Amino acid sequence: EPEPEPEQEPCGAEGWTRDGAPPGAAFAAAASYRGPGNNDTRSNKALPILLWWSGSLFPHFPGDTERIDCPRGSCLVTRSRRAARHRRTKALIFYGTDFRAYEAPLPRLPHQTWALFHEESPMNNYVLSHPPGIQLFNYTATFRRESDYPLTLQWLPGAAYLRRPAVPLAHKDAWRRRGYAPLLYMQSHCDVPSDRDRYVRELMKYIQVDSYGKCLHNRELPSERLRDTSTATTEDSEFMTFIARYKFHLALENAICNDYMTEKLWRPMHLGAVPVYRGSPAVRDWMPNNRSIILIDDFDSPQELAKYLDFLDKNGEEYLKYLEYKNVDGIKNQFLLESLERREWGVNDMTLPNYLNGFECFICDRENIRVKEEQEHKKSRGKIPAPRPRIAQFKHMGCPMPTPGFGSVEGVAEGDSWKEMWLQDYWQSLDQGEALTAMIHRNESHQGRFWDYMHEIFLKRTRQH
Repeated sequence: EPEPEPEQEPCGAEGWTRDGAPPGAAFAAAASYRGPGNNDTRSNKALPILLWWSGSLFPHFPGDTERIDCPRGSCLVTRSRRAARHRRTKALIFYGTDFRAYEAPLPRLPHQTWALFHEESPMNNYVLSHPPGIQLFNYTATFRRESDYPLTLQWLPGAAYLRRPAVPLAHKDAWRRRGYAPLLYMQSHCDVPSDRDRYVRELMKYIQVDSYGKCLHNRELPSERLRDTSTATTEDSEFMTFIARYKFHLALENAICNDYMTEKLWRPMHLGAVPVYRGSPAVRDWMPNNRSIILIDDFDSPQELAKYLDFLDKNGEEYLKYLEYKNVDGIKNQFLLESLERREWGVNDMTLPNYLNGFECFICDRENIRVKEEQEHKKSRGKIPAPRPRIAQFKHMGCPMPTPGFGSVEGVAEGDSWKEMWLQDYWQSLDQGEALTAMIHRNESHQGRFWDYMHEIFLKRTRQH
């Protein structure tokens, strides 16, 4: 067994030596900033340490280590992995998209908690959608409202974003008379778990759809500048003006999970184009009123949906009912308004912390409380119970198995790329979560044994079947 590295006090000016630098090449002291309401007088040497395991996300610039002053106390945060085995390193923060079960730091140290930050699509890491995967973590920040630090409305800057006036209906009708479709599809990421292209391909049989992206491409954007992908991903005003003329936008998320809602939903609402949506099954909870989007899954077939869209296209009065949330006092959903009001972080708002810094302070505060509770437990010689470990729950992520965008799994041909890719990925991810959990329980310190554990689980499954 390799010996654990000797504990090193942060050297020099209370920082670590840079990875790969000779010992003693210390970097500058972490700048100390007293945040509002924090009277923590401890020196940096006495603070709990939080390590961003995904260093590329380290939300501080320019150092590798910073002092943060949070509402309940201070911490040192670092991206230097040299701190991983330090006795004062109380929490490791992982970015979900980068988290790989076969690269996890082993052995897992009993005095450290693991925190998960994952605001991206569930498709980026299905390990986190299975109980063994999510239960590796003690704290979570995910798109689901049940997580410890929910990022659900990360794509919605505020209520005002939804109130922007729509293009007048007369202009949209004139656009239609010029031969443009009632429905826009703009997608260049084609092979995804939600299998959206399979649905849209079927829908195109019954209603005209203008598809400008790489997926199901059937129409060119008017200028080279608009064809540039970077234009489409920013809120470029020329691009926005162009797509706002459409009555409906097909808004299908790349993966299905409760509360996973992206700019695909909020941007058309901002522009006053009605989203024809498939994504979060709980999307209605967040809508400004009872009639602001059209849910694909409310219709028995693409043909039924096409019929309804055609009806709205021909009946302006009925169509405009879907844009009433833009009127003064048109946003009736108190839950949405309160959630926007209550969140501690902002989107493009310099007066509030971003959610990375916010989650970091959330962890810092929790770890300071835990340190204090552990000290009280020790001091009382066991009379005061030790703090109970928090464990993330399935519903902090818990995304369902991918299903075909149209039809049933049985109806999808063998060898179909979606079936081979996403169903396999989903179920293999369960095995990966189980393998890492088993390694932690057995106090494994050698990552290379991961594939032996995977093989063991595979054999066990085969025997069960």
